[in-house]
Amino acid sequence: MADGEKRGKLAAGSAFGSKDFVLYQAARLLVILGAEAQSVAVAWHVYQITHSALALGYTGLALFVPGLFFVLPAGHIADRYDRRMVILACYTLQAICSSVLLWLGLHPGQHIWPIYLVLFGIGTGRAFSGPAASALLPSLVPKEHFVNAVTWGATIFQTANIAGPALGGILFTLRFSGAIGRWNGPPIVYGFTVLMLCGFLILIGMIHPKMVVNEKKAFSLDTMLAGLEYVWSTKLLLGSISLDLFAVLLGGAVALLPIFSEDILHAGPRGLGLLRAMPSMGALAVSLILTIWPIQRRAGIRMLTCVAIFGFATVVFGLSRNLWVSLVALVAIGASDMVSVVIRSSVLQLATPPEMRGRVSAVNWLFVGASNEFGEFESGVTAHWFGAVRAVVFGGIGSLLVTAGASVLFPRLRNADQLTAESLMESNWEQSIAEPAD
Repeated sequence: MADGEKRGKLAAGSAFGSKDFVLYQAARLLVILGAEAQSVAVAWHVYQITHSALALGYTGLALFVPGLFFVLPAGHIADRYDRRMVILACYTLQAICSSVLLWLGLHPGQHIWPIYLVLFGIGTGRAFSGPAASALLPSLVPKEHFVNAVTWGATIFQTANIAGPALGGILFTLRFSGAIGRWNGPPIVYGFTVLMLCGFLILIGMIHPKMVVNEKKAFSLDTMLAGLEYVWSTKLLLGSISLDLFAVLLGGAVALLPIFSEDILHAGPRGLGLLRAMPSMGALAVSLILTIWPIQRRAGIRMLTCVAIFGFATVVFGLSRNLWVSLVALVAIGASDMVSVVIRSSVLQLATPPEMRGRVSAVNWLFVGASNEFGEFESGVTAHWFGAVRAVVFGGIGSLLVTAGASVLFPRLRNADQLTAESLMESNWEQSIAEPAD
């Protein structure tokens, strides 16, 4: 019994045997803390200037649009060049953009367009760093530890997502005067984000990932479209990515949390930080469970079930007028979404050849950006048309309908079983045999 428990403990933390993985996750912890704190400050800053749901939606659009423009070259760059250097360059750009936000916070005005312009710059950095970072992870750990690495990466992400909004809400309420101006609200949060980005750059600079030798193909439309073509032809990937896209696109309520916090739940900026943290609290709890009891079988059914729970919990949140009920609903949203994230991330990397991971990750990054940043824009627009409550409730119902549709349209996803490279690649091979060529 003791030997079995020892093996379980070793398996639960097997990814941390890699020094590069530890450095990478420490860097991610810092940068996500800063980004989440900054997102709270930006949302509150924009809403205080405009008091407009549509203006909040435009913040998500500003972050999403660069990904739409740059997704294909970003994937090709991730497969052609040193992924670590790509990440360093992109986050240097984001540090500069956060420094500009700091300057804007110290010199407040009533013009909103400079904030959107800076968010576009941050979105550009994310568009190029996202595929590179996703494709980098398999080179940091042995392949047998990859699912464990994905699960721990998600755990650390959610830990930072819990602490980040809470820190943002707390820092937002602090006030003091300095030599370069009055520091209160946004400037303090933006300064904190700049510090976190600097720490991220230092830690990433210390990483020496395993080199992956890829064919250095020149830029062309064919090479850039290769990732999109691979996803389209691999129904398992297409199903998992599109399910996440449409369910979260319709069911996302994060962009409207400032409205719920101030006008519906009357919780203020600290309440906003708490609301933002609750989905991550649920996700963290589930991710910790998955490190000990990983998903062994029936991965597809589990993913579909959890996305349905996500939609139902979104409806509950939209209808709630009680802070505690809203917090519980957000915990359920985060917990159910976490299972989907682990399965989708594992399928993405394990069912893709190493030389294609950058371009396939770029396609995934666009879908994730669409479901998050563009989802914020969609939420802002629908809230502007129908009101915040109706927008969230209709979105949750839409997520339920999308889940039902995906279970019918993508039987390959519904029948997915084990999360191993051998099982998933075999599934792809069987699919190519079963489906006749055009």
